[in-house]
Amino acid sequence: MRSDFSQLRERLNDRRFAVAANPQGLSGSGTVFHYRVEGDAITGTYQGGRIRTGQQVGRVTGSNTLELLFQCLTMDGELLAGWSRGTVGVNHAGLTTLAFEWGWLSGATGGGTSSYIEMAAPAPR
Repeated sequence: MRSDFSQLRERLNDRRFAVAANPQGLSGSGTVFHYRVEGDAITGTYQGGRIRTGQQVGRVTGSNTLELLFQCLTMDGELLAGWSRGTVGVNHAGLTTLAFEWGWLSGATGGGTSSYIEMAAPAPR
């Protein structure tokens, strides 16, 4: 594993993300993404909103880039699959951001762009 992957791992591993913008996609407010990173391997789950359940698998491709394959079952019973290429960033508040270009491979056509923001951890009690 290359050492430049460690920053991306720190920014994604065991963190949850909410949709900031996804005008052409199914995920939206209420959809939560949860990522795990081991070495250069990325896995994830997502659900909420129009998504009943979804999974992701992918890899780190650079110090702030990744590529994923995803599949989901919608609340309407649609089974969909696609690909995405993304960039990891940090906003002014120090939260991790994700920006993707994506497209459908099965169950739908087209694609688009989407962005996500890390969900702040709950304050300790």
